[in-house]
Amino acid sequence: MNTTPTSPASTLMHAARQAMLDNGLLPDFDQAALEQANAIVQPAKDSGAEIRDLRNLLWASIDNDTSRDLDQLTVAQALSGGSVRILVAIADVDAIVKIGSPIDMHAHANTTSVYTPAAIFSMLPEKLSTDLTSLGEDQERLSIVIEMTIDSQGGVGQSDLYRARVLNRAKLAYNSVGMWLQSGAAAPDRVTAVTGMDVQLRTQDRVAQLLRAARRARGALDLETIETQPTFSAGVLSDLQPQETNRAKQLIEEFMVAANGVTAQFLSGKGISALRRVLRTPQRWDRIVALAKELGEALPATPSAPALNAFLSKRRQTAPALYPDLSLSIIKLLGAGEYVLDVPGQPVEGHFGLAVSDYTHSTAPNRRFPDLITQRLAKAALTNQAAPYSASQLQELAAHCTLQEQNAAKVERSVNKSAAALLLSSRIGAKFDAVVTGASEKGTWVRISGPTTEGRVVKGFKGLDVGDRVQVVLQHTDVARGFIDFARVE
Repeated sequence: MNTTPTSPASTLMHAARQAMLDNGLLPDFDQAALEQANAIVQPAKDSGAEIRDLRNLLWASIDNDTSRDLDQLTVAQALSGGSVRILVAIADVDAIVKIGSPIDMHAHANTTSVYTPAAIFSMLPEKLSTDLTSLGEDQERLSIVIEMTIDSQGGVGQSDLYRARVLNRAKLAYNSVGMWLQSGAAAPDRVTAVTGMDVQLRTQDRVAQLLRAARRARGALDLETIETQPTFSAGVLSDLQPQETNRAKQLIEEFMVAANGVTAQFLSGKGISALRRVLRTPQRWDRIVALAKELGEALPATPSAPALNAFLSKRRQTAPALYPDLSLSIIKLLGAGEYVLDVPGQPVEGHFGLAVSDYTHSTAPNRRFPDLITQRLAKAALTNQAAPYSASQLQELAAHCTLQEQNAAKVERSVNKSAAALLLSSRIGAKFDAVVTGASEKGTWVRISGPTTEGRVVKGFKGLDVGDRVQVVLQHTDVARGFIDFARVE
């Protein structure tokens, strides 16, 4: 039987599945998980006095245009003195996916959904993540609500966590809401269709910008990378389009950062060991200093987030077109975030890039296993029950989730490269302006645009380092293996 892919689409899918397997991830659910999913026919219906009824509030989701795995809803309530109460509702995935069940074991194995141009490899069966555990529009769902009061200076004050029943009034998209918030474009149809939603979102936007300003004042890094999204024409991959940030994305980002901080503090206050998300002080600070010096700026010899952010802000103003490339270089040099065990009373590092000391992952339990773990710990704390994970189990889970997150990123990069290789296969010999994004004993890598992708420099790479700008010529592509090879133009 011939199993060789016979079309570009099947070649790309084969490459995606192989990348999953090569990186220790499961591309398919096993029979037990499928049978469990088939047996689940309705969303969770837990009841009790501890579950508040908040279905009357103007909840809305904001996500990517095509997203159906909706993890969070937000709503704002104005208070006296200029403060605003922000409520973030998180899908109660644990109400259906129990510890040790077949679906939970698959989620434990992969720890994250993997998004590629060929397919989405969901952490949970799509029957759950895009329906029964998703906070879909006009669907009544159980949630964990993170409530926090934001003052007129962007400070997070009183906070609380509790279970609640919620109802999504409007499924909104980043791009259309962002254009409306920041450029005066017409409000999206779903905003105008729900009475009061326009005022509600304007209030949320104002509070998010206060939170953003407060974090920037503390040294949070204002980085702007170029992420791509596949574009299809008549079902055929036609481009990898860069996705830009906007006010709607900032709104969700700020509320999620604040909500994750509140959740970390809540668990610590309950004396419960948990997972923290940290970004350690960068080890390659010397290269960041050298990169700034090449651009005529000075940074201190020891790592300083406020100093780095001041440098970045200046560069954004003076060279906005080059800022995404600079941001990518800085991100590469900062290193990757990781999960660590947080034992109450013991010191734990914060997040260097976000400029927060208390931070976990709790706001995306349909997509990330650490968030489901955190949700289970929070629910146990709310009912004064024993924690469902021991400290030693959490220690192992932290390492495993960090590793699988890295493996998932490798898959996404690999399949994006396969997609880009497919798009570039007819352009051998073409020249591109590029920026060096990686330089080590393992190889030297550059990013080009049109399509936006990374490739390896196989000739002329000596002396190149992260952040250098070079011209390269395309020499070879391999769709199946995701290889894109360049030579440096001297």
